[in-house]
Amino acid sequence: MGGFSMVHWLIFGIVAVLLFGNRLPSVARSLGRSFVEFKKGMSDLESEFKSSVYSEPTTTPRVTYTDHSEPAAPRFEPPKAQDVRPAEQKPTTVV
Repeated sequence: MGGFSMVHWLIFGIVAVLLFGNRLPSVARSLGRSFVEFKKGMSDLESEFKSSVYSEPTTTPRVTYTDHSEPAAPRFEPPKAQDVRPAEQKPTTVV
């Protein structure tokens, strides 16, 4: 019975009678209702969690490049090629 021996249940019953006395039936009823509500809430939470995990993924529309009118940054232009060799390395024409 839940890992408790008969002696444990007897001690538990005696302590409950001493603490609650005539109110023991109403306390037990209230405790039972609370337990049922807790189990119902956990069941709802579990079903909601399972439905969100196992549901089909929703697809969001992807943004394509045609959706943008102009880029936010200026266009990159590479520097123009210049001949920067020293004079002694420049080709000379020999006649």
